[in-house]
Amino acid sequence: MTLPSVLLLSGGVGGAKLALGLDRMLPPGALAMLVNTADDFEHWGLRICPDLDTALYTLGGLVDTEQGWGRAEESWNVLDEMRRRGNDSWFKLGDKDLALHLERTWRLDAGETLTEISADFAARYGLSTRLLPMSDDPVATELETADGLLPFQRYFVQQRCEPAVRAVHYRGLTQAKVSPALLQLLVANSLRAIIIAPSNPVLSIAPILAVPGLRPLLRAAQIPIIAVSPLIGGRAVKGPTSKLMTELGMSSSVQGIASFYAEFVDAFVIDRQDERSAAELAVPIALTDTLMLTLEDRVRVAEAALSLAQRLSTSDYRRSV
Repeated sequence: MTLPSVLLLSGGVGGAKLALGLDRMLPPGALAMLVNTADDFEHWGLRICPDLDTALYTLGGLVDTEQGWGRAEESWNVLDEMRRRGNDSWFKLGDKDLALHLERTWRLDAGETLTEISADFAARYGLSTRLLPMSDDPVATELETADGLLPFQRYFVQQRCEPAVRAVHYRGLTQAKVSPALLQLLVANSLRAIIIAPSNPVLSIAPILAVPGLRPLLRAAQIPIIAVSPLIGGRAVKGPTSKLMTELGMSSSVQGIASFYAEFVDAFVIDRQDERSAAELAVPIALTDTLMLTLEDRVRVAEAALSLAQRLSTSDYRRSV
């Protein structure tokens, strides 16, 4: 069995796009995804894991490609009936999607871990990529906003990211632990690169890196750590990345991204539109068109990240641990 040689730290849609490109570039089994679960929440009594499910559906060829999330050829009978009954329907759950959440919830209640369930789902959907939740312990992103404290999905979906954000908290983080499966991967010495997807650094990547003990474990692997910038021309393609960075006093620029990942990331993949700004960074960079609309785009960005990691691994450039 092939052991993973690349570990991708990822949020939802943007991370899944890059994962698909890496999956096409690497041998089967060579990619592992460490996925944010701080977006997870309970809805209608079910455990919903949006980022894990987006990765699962994307890599399994089942995603709604127009939206970038959810199942293709979905039906909405349960949602329509819930609306007729006057129940909360602000978060859209399709019928096929609901089947996954139902099974996940009863298996969690029966004592299985999220890592075990995710691995089984990935196998049943034919994935060669390993899906690893950032922790088996629940963590929940909460945002202090002008409208009060909002759970992530209320802010992101129901409020459409409109309230101004003053601070971000990750409830339950101090009790979260690195899963045995991830520890096993990190001590196997098979990894050759760690790549950070162009996901929201505050909402998707920060909670992963904040799991107690994980960040030093990743650096201790002494392999190149590459981040793909989520910004193009200083702005995010979609989502609240630019807005959130500005509201939290960060620069919405490649310099702001580099500052956020300082002392952790060794090099960056930057969009060509940001070439002038990227020239000011004191770390190696690779320039490419990072907008990922097609499979070819995703493969191109994946190739840029892998090539940059290879360049670092064969050079004298090393970041102190």
